[in-house]
Amino acid sequence: MTRAPVAHRASCRLCDSRSVELVVPYKPSPIADAYVPAERTSQTQASYPLDLYLCGSCGHVQLLDVVDPEALFGEYIYSTSVSLGLVEHFRQYVDDLLDRFPAPSPPLAVDIGSNDGTLLRILRDRGLRVLGIDPASVIAEQATRAGLETLPAFFTSSLARRIKAERGAAAFVTANNVFAHSDNLPDMADGVAELLSPEGVFVFEVSYLVDIVEKLLFDTIYHEHLCYHSIKPLVAFFSRHGLELFDVMRLPTKGGSIRGFVQRLGARRRPAPIIDELLALETRMGLDRPDVFRELTAKLLAIKTDLHRLLRPLRSANKAIAGYGASATVTTLIHNFELGPFLDYLVDDNPARHALFSPGLHLPVLSPAVLYERRPEFVIVLVWQYADPILTKNQRYLEQGGHFILPLPRARIV
Repeated sequence: MTRAPVAHRASCRLCDSRSVELVVPYKPSPIADAYVPAERTSQTQASYPLDLYLCGSCGHVQLLDVVDPEALFGEYIYSTSVSLGLVEHFRQYVDDLLDRFPAPSPPLAVDIGSNDGTLLRILRDRGLRVLGIDPASVIAEQATRAGLETLPAFFTSSLARRIKAERGAAAFVTANNVFAHSDNLPDMADGVAELLSPEGVFVFEVSYLVDIVEKLLFDTIYHEHLCYHSIKPLVAFFSRHGLELFDVMRLPTKGGSIRGFVQRLGARRRPAPIIDELLALETRMGLDRPDVFRELTAKLLAIKTDLHRLLRPLRSANKAIAGYGASATVTTLIHNFELGPFLDYLVDDNPARHALFSPGLHLPVLSPAVLYERRPEFVIVLVWQYADPILTKNQRYLEQGGHFILPLPRARIV
């Protein structure tokens, strides 16, 4: 298999300072969502560095090892519509957006990283002109065939100028869980500033660094996610690019996220009080200091040690152990907690994952029905943030004598 190129940058992605420090070392791992079919299991999948760095100048936390975006997203298989609860999340998102920010009709909405068009469809059904942009060519083509025009491209300032010339300025530009994906956020911000109408709104959702640290969401860190955002660095970043972060909502999605609202500098909206509140919270937590992340590293090592202490005797007794989940976060968890030797196979609720094999280790992904057919004695809930609905859905497995193992926030058997 051809090795995907990886480059190490020496400066902060937001402010370009070279004052960057390694604060959370990770084990190298394969591309997180690179689940492969059986015919590719004979090919070795390369692993790439996944270390977290802190910028000493602006406080931004990020990966500095950048895997070629074509390798990450060209064959991307994640689909928004199958993610638990995300369709309803987007319906509420659109209701909130249109209630708060009425726009001249018919307004243009451009969704960056539009995936299968789930958000575009909801916006279109509410009367907006819509355009999607997504580099995953297969998914973009499928969305376009479904009537949701999607450009198979990365969003850049030059593309923004072309869209504006052809279609006019956008009342809304959205970027959900993709504003952390670009190695060139300055150019993306310039593109947003170019594309927005004078009173237009840029809305983005990303994982929030506060939640990652507080809730130990270390498995949300993988190569696709280059940035781990907090408010302090973002305020300064947007200002440098002619934009202003004027409001933020905290959300439960992805374990803990923020929805940011951005306008062009000089637009009429006043910054909401929550901006100062979150800046104060981040200061109290010390998110711009290395010692906070060293403490996080120590906590994760202790959890891994406890989990291995629990699993070793089970493996020595030849107990069958499955893993529940076959997502990108599972790849990070398995490789960093070194769970490969303990697992026989994975199960996942998404049928599109069945008959694929996990990145690097090539563990088979099967239907959850095998929990009742093969009856493994133990199942590690690798998508541990969804443990409650998984346990509820599989009560019969527990009643038949099976056991679930929750790896986080502490290792324990259910």
